[in-house]
Amino acid sequence: MKLQHYLGGLEGLPEPLSLEKRVFVEDWEKRIFGIHVAMMGLSKHLDSALPAYPIADVPTTFKDEWTWASLRTGAEAMNPFDYFKFRYYEKWLGGISQFFVDQGYVTEEEIAAIIADPKDAPGGGDPAIDDQVIDYLRRGDSPRRDVAHPAFSVGQQVRIADLPAGAHTRLPGYLRARTGTVTRIFEGDYGYFVHTGDGIGDPMPIYIVEFTPEELWGVRAEPGANSLYAELFEAYLQPIEEDK
Repeated sequence: MKLQHYLGGLEGLPEPLSLEKRVFVEDWEKRIFGIHVAMMGLSKHLDSALPAYPIADVPTTFKDEWTWASLRTGAEAMNPFDYFKFRYYEKWLGGISQFFVDQGYVTEEEIAAIIADPKDAPGGGDPAIDDQVIDYLRRGDSPRRDVAHPAFSVGQQVRIADLPAGAHTRLPGYLRARTGTVTRIFEGDYGYFVHTGDGIGDPMPIYIVEFTPEELWGVRAEPGANSLYAELFEAYLQPIEEDK
């Protein structure tokens, strides 16, 4: 598991974490957010995310899938110390840029040339693509596939799995092998954008699990601290009986 997923209770970080509350710190960050949304609206995953979506009619030369999982995988692939150094949308910029390089849409040399002389950056736009992205935003992109079919019930104690790390995960490292209590089951079975290799991808229930500070941090838990609640896919939960 990558270091950045173990932040809960981690001691000895090189400097205090920044709790910046502004959504966008600089204007260019809005453009990065817009690029990500446009890529989602032009992605090949739409025909599975939205049944019967007319994917063949999407007016673009972008022939790849781009989802939230793609964005997160790019950020998680960073050196952990770089991950802590950069702000939120700086990580987005790195992940999106590397994706375009890896997929052959642009070279590192072309990016460097544009940085050196911004006036050479391509301009213009296609109104049909604008219409497509707006249509995507209106339709949405729901991961829900069915009503919930939970294997666990509210009030049940569960053990969190300790699965091999993959390129991307939705399981915080500090919850691994910990015991918690199910407090809510979401109404549907939900898929994830990709199969991560640690159990999620196909539709399954999602739970809210409560953890006490003592369970997570032992003697380091502060007196009077609140419980921690985590939203977890069913693949990350195990019955306590398996330990007996």
